[in-house]
Amino acid sequence: MSRKLKDKIVENISIIDIAVKGKSIGKVDNMVYFVADTVPGDVVDVKITRKKANFREGRPVKFHQYSEYRVDPTCEHFGVCGGCKWQNIDYKQQLFYKEKHVRDNLERIAKVEIPEVNPILHSANTLNYRNKLEFAFSERGWLTYEQIQTGERIENRNALGFHLPGRFDRIIDVNKCHLQPYPSNAIRLETKKFAAENDMAFFNIREQEGFLRQLVIRTSGTGEVMVIVIFFYEDKEKRELLLNHLGEKFPEITSLTYIINPKKNDTFSDLDVHIYKGKDHIIEEMEGLQFMVGPKSFYQTNSEQAYELYKVAREYAQITQEDIVYDLYTGTGTIACFVAPQAKKVVGIEYIEEAIEDAKKNAQHNQLDNTTFYAGDMKDVLTTEFAEKNGKPDVIITDPPRAGMHQDVVEKIIELSPKRVVYVSCNPSTQARDIEILGGHYNVKTIQPVDMFPQTHHVENIILLEKK
Repeated sequence: MSRKLKDKIVENISIIDIAVKGKSIGKVDNMVYFVADTVPGDVVDVKITRKKANFREGRPVKFHQYSEYRVDPTCEHFGVCGGCKWQNIDYKQQLFYKEKHVRDNLERIAKVEIPEVNPILHSANTLNYRNKLEFAFSERGWLTYEQIQTGERIENRNALGFHLPGRFDRIIDVNKCHLQPYPSNAIRLETKKFAAENDMAFFNIREQEGFLRQLVIRTSGTGEVMVIVIFFYEDKEKRELLLNHLGEKFPEITSLTYIINPKKNDTFSDLDVHIYKGKDHIIEEMEGLQFMVGPKSFYQTNSEQAYELYKVAREYAQITQEDIVYDLYTGTGTIACFVAPQAKKVVGIEYIEEAIEDAKKNAQHNQLDNTTFYAGDMKDVLTTEFAEKNGKPDVIITDPPRAGMHQDVVEKIIELSPKRVVYVSCNPSTQARDIEILGGHYNVKTIQPVDMFPQTHHVENIILLEKK
């Protein structure tokens, strides 16, 4: 981008809408402007940061008018941490734009007749709703604008917090996060304090050196707490010193585990988890069912709202005792176990083998003997022969990742011809793409957005399709 364009400021842009990923939209002379850190209703001068043929990107440099939907952010880290970008928007307005996002995608992409979108199900808690957070250690934490402006030399830059958006090597030191309930903040702060006092080196991801790498905290609605400390290398004396301290300081920790990760990336799904104290899992409950959540388990991160989501999916499925149900992308079998009491048989399929092992354990733990689980690539597992072996599905519930379903999977669903398909999605655009293909054989009967992640642009959506 030329220096002339970098210096360009466009004045008095009225912010009129919100785009994908939460950036706001303004228009001037038929040119679209995507503007960060603004709210619909703001009128701003914008400094251009990126230029394309049919749009511009920029940031506000002056506000002429503030939107009536603006609210004061709760978090002191808002604007630096990228985790809750909508904290400055009134919650009712957040819901309005999430519902609109679902409707716009279906109308623009699906190209099928759709009924009125049901009002979005709001989250009872808009703060402290997450049951899992991952923090990273850094020996050179990100300096805020305010810290730089003081001109003071900061000798100790140890940080334990979140990655700066788009920067793998920059960590924001978090004082208080409002996403997870007690004792999350207390554990994180104590871990940082004790490590610094005992000369434990924080990680440098560029240089690939340092002792302390990550801290993962999981909480549950049953009051159980899991802490996972991830070290770059083994140092038994220091490791035990830290873990003993955390175990004594926080007796509410019911699962204290650790991982040694010497790799160049932060993923630990392929690494051994060592149980230092307590159990190898925590328990979540839903309608008397208990779900064992381990260090590597996938579980919806908003437990209370996950229950609301699953209730809607079950209601839409209209399962009878004679029905065979396929639960595609079953994860750890949460939905499969949740609907199993209503069904003749539930068959769960998931790519990740460890998740399937968790699903089997959860079914066994809840004494559900009408469930069967398979691991493998969905397009390879879901075949005609598979259906002949397990029984043709009467109902399919599918909850794919953000990329949606492979076209082969969509076409196989059409071939298997269940009477109902309940499509749960975390990405309305890929869901709408798949609905367009299904639309030749199924009618869209009901659409229900669900807010799983308040203060963010993310929205979950459930669609009921019935055979034509």
